[in-house]
Amino acid sequence: MGRELLSLHIGQAGLSVGNSCWELYCLEHGIGKDGKITGDTSVGSEESAYNTFFSETQDGKHVPRAVMIDLEPTVCDSIRTGDYRELYHPESIISGKEDAANNYARGHYTIGKDIIDTVVDKVRKMSDNCNALQGFLIFHSTGGGTGSGLGSLLLERLAVDFSRKTKMSFTVTPSPQVSTAVVEPYNAVLSTHSLLEYSDLTFNLDNEALYNVCRTSLDIERPSYKNLNRLIAQVVSSLTASLRFDGSLNVDINDFPTVLVPYPRLHMLMSAYAPLMSREKAYHESHTVAELTTSVMTEPDSLLTKCDPTHGKFMSCCLMYRGDVTPSDVNTTMSVIKNKRNVQFVDWCPTGFKCGINT
Repeated sequence: MGRELLSLHIGQAGLSVGNSCWELYCLEHGIGKDGKITGDTSVGSEESAYNTFFSETQDGKHVPRAVMIDLEPTVCDSIRTGDYRELYHPESIISGKEDAANNYARGHYTIGKDIIDTVVDKVRKMSDNCNALQGFLIFHSTGGGTGSGLGSLLLERLAVDFSRKTKMSFTVTPSPQVSTAVVEPYNAVLSTHSLLEYSDLTFNLDNEALYNVCRTSLDIERPSYKNLNRLIAQVVSSLTASLRFDGSLNVDINDFPTVLVPYPRLHMLMSAYAPLMSREKAYHESHTVAELTTSVMTEPDSLLTKCDPTHGKFMSCCLMYRGDVTPSDVNTTMSVIKNKRNVQFVDWCPTGFKCGINT
């Protein structure tokens, strides 16, 4: 099959988001908590589209192509004893003894330096097991110590060892009002430098926007981190759907940087998702392609970054549709959107939309 993707989950945020992502992938592909698929016809052969994310053993067990790294053992242990403990390869969960204590320098220079060789070795082994590695998905936050410090260090090492591979990072960035640590801005500034230099695409997500979405759109009064993680998992799943399912307009992972990035250092993206609504509301709404597209492009409530899209201009845009959508619907919607006053593109970039459709 080839075209595999390796997921790297770094620090508490990266691990928690990662756990929700793999839970969702398993549900989407009908993979059980033990990694088996009931009624699997191609046991032991990696022919299916979802093998971009899962490797398969001879007896038909599906193992996530993921490496989970944290400098303290608490979160790793919760995964080792959690619902999906039989899914992950035990060696792919790497934990240290003491954490980075929200300190970039500890994650990058002191404690991170001791663990990085183990991590890079594991990544190299996993990449050797792939037929044609396509790239990396990196999950981390830039507010804490491990996600920012160790995340930067790992990106630097990947840039040397896998310079030609696409590196996409899903980054939980510090939000304007909601904060868990007083040193978040420092960690973020230091690690953003590495993200600018070494990653090809960075999806910025922030907790404040995710909390707002949960409260206003999903009607969850007191959202927990599990709600936020599952929301991020939905977005990651939609972005990678074209790699795991067949569709009429497929998007390859290499298409993202090509289409979305005007200049190499200008690759910080905002992601939006629609429809977002509670189960009660869902029964009373009809979703047309035009409605969903307008909501994603113009409504701050559907954005997963605390920002108002109508106050600025778009440089580029990629729209991924899932479900019963025809290319003609999409083209009609595009022409409507382009004529809207509140969706403005910069003068020096043609108003090109990249579209992907998945069944």
